[in-house]
Amino acid sequence: MAIRYFYEEVDFKLPHQRKTSQWIADAIKKEEGSLGDVSYVFCNDSFLLELNQKHLNHDTLTDIITFDLSDAHSDDISGEIYISLERVAENAPKYGASFIQELHRVLIHGILHLLGYSDKTEAEKALMRKKEEAYLSLRK
Repeated sequence: MAIRYFYEEVDFKLPHQRKTSQWIADAIKKEEGSLGDVSYVFCNDSFLLELNQKHLNHDTLTDIITFDLSDAHSDDISGEIYISLERVAENAPKYGASFIQELHRVLIHGILHLLGYSDKTEAEKALMRKKEEAYLSLRK
């Protein structure tokens, strides 16, 4: 059971991977989840757009796509989380955040999806944002 980081078509390396993995694992535990295998794939807009079109039939840019690969017979959360670094960089100033702060928000956003949180309705979005902010405040 682990958190792994992969890079597709980007010149980037997540700083403080061990610390970030511990923060994510702590969030999962706090939500009463159990860590399975979670892979983060950092990529560019075109890579993520292709995934969005192929698997979700969406022809739009997005900052994150989360694929839940959890086993229905297990309490472990597992999945693949794809993050467009270009979208993160563009969105950061919109939220008054640095690139790394926005990246951390997106990292935890994907985990919240794997934990069963949704963001389809306004109420769900508000809860998701509240959870993101709570976990970001724990990031040291």
